[in-house]
Amino acid sequence: MRTHRTAFFHRIVRIMGWTRASYYLMSAFLATVFLIAYIWWPLAEDAMDYIDWQGSWWLYFDWLLVGIFLFMSILIMAGADLKVDTWIVGVGFLGGLVIESWGTQTEIWWYYTAERPPMWIIPAWPIASLSIDRLVRLLKRWTTPPSPDDPQPAHQGSAAVHKAGSERWISGLYWLVFLSFFALMLSFVWPTLDKSLTRMAIILVAFLILTPSNQRIALLTFLAGSGLGFFLEYWGTTRECWTYYTLAKPPFFAVLAHGMAAVAFWRTSRVLQVFYRRLFFQRQILKK
Repeated sequence: MRTHRTAFFHRIVRIMGWTRASYYLMSAFLATVFLIAYIWWPLAEDAMDYIDWQGSWWLYFDWLLVGIFLFMSILIMAGADLKVDTWIVGVGFLGGLVIESWGTQTEIWWYYTAERPPMWIIPAWPIASLSIDRLVRLLKRWTTPPSPDDPQPAHQGSAAVHKAGSERWISGLYWLVFLSFFALMLSFVWPTLDKSLTRMAIILVAFLILTPSNQRIALLTFLAGSGLGFFLEYWGTTRECWTYYTLAKPPFFAVLAHGMAAVAFWRTSRVLQVFYRRLFFQRQILKK
């Protein structure tokens, strides 16, 4: 019986793509959650007070939050690689801090604790970034077109034609999606256009949109970020953890903004990794 259980566990590990780094990430994730709960225990008590533990507690229990927590926990463990994930976590943490500072300082949104920004929300950004990275990997696998290097001659021509058509279709979709998002962003943040932080955000988003490095990955990242962002925003706004100036629960822009933030984090991480490799390579040459 124990042998069968062990074999079943190893099969799950192989299917989910868990590595030794997966357990390190999960340990760090849980340690962060417990640390936040310990430091900001009054906030945790406020959340627990909503539940009637003496009665039908399951009717008041936040199943959506638990579902999001479990979903993200499973995602971040899939195909974990500390060399890559360290960059994602670092960029996600700093990027989340910048975004939360912009939003709360300009009062585009605010938290029920009135902090600008609350530090307990920042660790959610790198966790979300790791989850989005795993979703993008999955989407890439599902949407990868046939390779023109197919060894079968009959397939080479059709694959090349398919790839060319696919690239044109992706390019058109890229500009449609991101220019539409930019127009939506302008209309949403227009009341705070007099704020320097908002103007900087607009310039940064315009730069990212107009200088695409890989349109297909950008679209997949935007889709994955927006998909996860919907559940995060729905939870946060309906629980009134944070509120937007429009009072929408949630605003459509806020959902898509998670996708744009994911694209920004992905681009930033790539640039930093390239810069680091070049710097490391130059140091190796100087040592020789």
